[in-house]
Amino acid sequence: MIDTNLASFDQDVLAFSHQVPVLADFWAPWCGPCRALGPLLEKLEAEMGGRFRLVKINADENQQLSADYQVRSLPTVIAFVEGEPVDQFVGALPEGQLRAFIERLAPNPAELARREAHTALAAGEPEAACEALQAALALDPGHDDARVDLIEVLLGIGDLAGARNEFALLTHRLVALGNARVNALKTRLDAAEQASTLPPASELAQRVAQAPDDLRARLDLANRHLADHHFDEALSELLIIVQRDRTFEDGVARKSMLAIFETLGAVDPARVAAWRRKLSAALN
Repeated sequence: MIDTNLASFDQDVLAFSHQVPVLADFWAPWCGPCRALGPLLEKLEAEMGGRFRLVKINADENQQLSADYQVRSLPTVIAFVEGEPVDQFVGALPEGQLRAFIERLAPNPAELARREAHTALAAGEPEAACEALQAALALDPGHDDARVDLIEVLLGIGDLAGARNEFALLTHRLVALGNARVNALKTRLDAAEQASTLPPASELAQRVAQAPDDLRARLDLANRHLADHHFDEALSELLIIVQRDRTFEDGVARKSMLAIFETLGAVDPARVAAWRRKLSAALN
């Protein structure tokens, strides 16, 4: 719990709410219900171990903030998420209702661990991301989003056995729904496992040069490039396969291209758009 005022409100409440939900408790020393609600909020903040942040605002001393958020009765508690007010209540709620209010807003511990993993990945620390995602799954084994994240990280660091084991633990429903991200991961995992038994890309490229119509050789080369994260080179070989025989091995080249699009979509949309146009032209 911290106290804030107009000068520090943006940092204490708005900025921090991009990490976890923030409950801004508008109160005053003369307010009887405030004296009942305040300790209860502090108790729940301690119990929930960082799932939300409690910020107290003395309404008498911060009338501008009270006016900005149209606080007319005390206590008023406003919940902020991603920098925006998303919910509120007025008066001293009983503990059960208060806990339910917070549960609607606050991420579970597994989701917090998943966020830690994303932060680690952004900092270029895949091993730390693995640890955080494994912690998330220990807290919530059914957290499929965290498991999919973990599979992606394991693929990125070349732990194919670990990625395959985690893939087997995804819930059947998610796989059966044909989730695009899951399909992309399966294609990448299959390609990486095949590539692990293949010779270097230079040798495979020589095979392709000697037999340009050998689509199996091109697919092997594409899988090798994909395993090495040489995405443009992989896409180039896969596109040639689509152009020559889109049905080759049950359309594996098109599926592999879509898997790469899914992988690159968030980080390089312009690159993906250019390759999508090439694939569309090849198919039409």
